[in-house]
Amino acid sequence: MSSQPSASAAIETVRSLDAAGSHQEAYEVLGRASRQGDLAAMSELGHRLLVGDRAPLSPQHAMPLLIEAMKAGEPRALARGAALTAGGAYVQQGWEGALQLLGQAAAAGDVSARGQLTCLQPAGAPAADWATMASRVPLAEWLQPAATVALHEKVQRVPGLAPLPVCDWLMGRAVGRLQPALVYDSVDRKVEVHSMRTNTMAMYDYATLDVVQFLVQARMALTCGYRIQHFEHPTILHYRVGEQITPHFDFIDAKARDYAKQIEEMGQRMITFLLYLNDAYEGGETTFPELGIVNRGRAGDGFFFINAHPDLSPDRRMLHTGSPPTAGEKWIVTQFISSKALRP
Repeated sequence: MSSQPSASAAIETVRSLDAAGSHQEAYEVLGRASRQGDLAAMSELGHRLLVGDRAPLSPQHAMPLLIEAMKAGEPRALARGAALTAGGAYVQQGWEGALQLLGQAAAAGDVSARGQLTCLQPAGAPAADWATMASRVPLAEWLQPAATVALHEKVQRVPGLAPLPVCDWLMGRAVGRLQPALVYDSVDRKVEVHSMRTNTMAMYDYATLDVVQFLVQARMALTCGYRIQHFEHPTILHYRVGEQITPHFDFIDAKARDYAKQIEEMGQRMITFLLYLNDAYEGGETTFPELGIVNRGRAGDGFFFINAHPDLSPDRRMLHTGSPPTAGEKWIVTQFISSKALRP
């Protein structure tokens, strides 16, 4: 008889090892369990290999594991497959296929898939099975540009970019992922916690992005005219009373010692696109002192601005600040968009 732990026992063992900091041993347990057909282990190992989380970065080994687990109906793998299909990451992009997989994941019991389908339903839609809910997500509404209101030639307000249930879903997902907000210093080329930003943030990658987030990205892309392949991974920012980000730029600064190399590798951060997730707060405005613009969006509104000139040189008029809330809490999605395609 094999001494290999059962499927649930293998995952529990991995959690214990991770808690103790024994990530290499946890990785080895997942590998052994996966080779013995443990679907939950395949899914977990696939997630880790996909982005190099406590495992080597190896999408080419991650995808066969996830696909095998999906074919066997493993709920989490189905939900991840739905997200990757929505984003066109490592698989052929397709919205209908993504929603079908999301419906299968929900039917198999995946809590995240069920939450996503619920928040994507048309207003007033009656209760239905998960496959029906997947089929009636209003893709035509998502996959069209939103109307914009120009505040300046380089600054646009986007009323009603996303419905309120989607905003609530995104806030709920972020709560358990918050960490001190990071700042990218393009001059010294480092990401760090900095006194200029005192809020918290939730970060996402291909192992954590979901179908809802890819739909939001798709609508942003259509609205501002950039393909989704130019999008960095989004972050969700959370500001409590008194938390802020002081005046700053979002572009890659020409003062950087290796400016040309950074532009070649990463492209210029041409656009910053915000989605306001709530409005139950006071203060918290985004201010552009050089342009005389002060913006405070309603829940579901978008807002984007162009950080650089067409030749990719920084536009220093785009200095901006995020004022602290004086009451309540502020939640926004921040999406940077590069001049360069960051993936196929």
